[in-house]
Amino acid sequence: MKSIVLTQRRADWLLAVLAMIWGSSYLWMKISLTGVPPFFLIFLRFGIAFVLVAGLCRSRLRQTTKRLLKGSALLGLLLFAVFACLLQGMETTNASTAGFLVSTTVVFVPLLQALLQQQRPSRTLMGCCFLTLTGIAMLTLQEQLSWNTGALLCIASAVCYALQILETDREIRLTNALLLGIWQLAFAAGYGLLASLCFETPAFPATGLQWGSVLGLAVLCSAFGFVLQPVAQAHTTPTHTGLIFSLEPVFSALFAFLFLQEWLSLQGWLGAALVLTSVLLAARRAA
Repeated sequence: MKSIVLTQRRADWLLAVLAMIWGSSYLWMKISLTGVPPFFLIFLRFGIAFVLVAGLCRSRLRQTTKRLLKGSALLGLLLFAVFACLLQGMETTNASTAGFLVSTTVVFVPLLQALLQQQRPSRTLMGCCFLTLTGIAMLTLQEQLSWNTGALLCIASAVCYALQILETDREIRLTNALLLGIWQLAFAAGYGLLASLCFETPAFPATGLQWGSVLGLAVLCSAFGFVLQPVAQAHTTPTHTGLIFSLEPVFSALFAFLFLQEWLSLQGWLGAALVLTSVLLAARRAA
């Protein structure tokens, strides 16, 4: 089967689809956490995803190298850290504040890239970053921001997410992007299981709804999402990736409206418009 050839425009569209899928993950995580502890949820989510994808790509796994496993181990650790911080932070922080703080990834990506790689982003992209951040604030921040342990953990999640994007950009230039995406799932699951055995009592989903949510996280958000992320990211830039992923809260608000009958305020709709405008502007400038 021939490989899919991606232009930057197609890669950006694929990343936008991933942002839409991940926008639905907040609902599924909330349902799953009613019966499954956080670290064990990470294990189930990424473990099921790895088994599924590995089964579909058995022949390609033979091309795995020690160098690739080393890079995957680091990406898996960052992926585990993203969700470990997020799930723990959401226990003491309201959803709107957590969504705003985690979405600051869009700002951390170019800032960390400038710091670690000495690559100063263009003024246009920096302007889009801050325009996006303003839109996210209007979309999700409905209450006064409170700085507590949960808020700090959500910021840590955003930093880990930004580091994961940057490290993915580095690793895909050195090894196979598809295999990198597959093996990072295995390592994230392993870290989740280890943390669960050390810090909590593992528990499987108790209802069909919980199992459905876990499978949604595993199949769509993880097996499809985190495997294709490095494939798409190989054809675009880290800053661009961070900008497109900022569409997540927009899609999250849409799913909340469709399935929970939650209406956006005028402020929320204006924020969503700002996010969409800034992402489209960045895509047009990069085309």
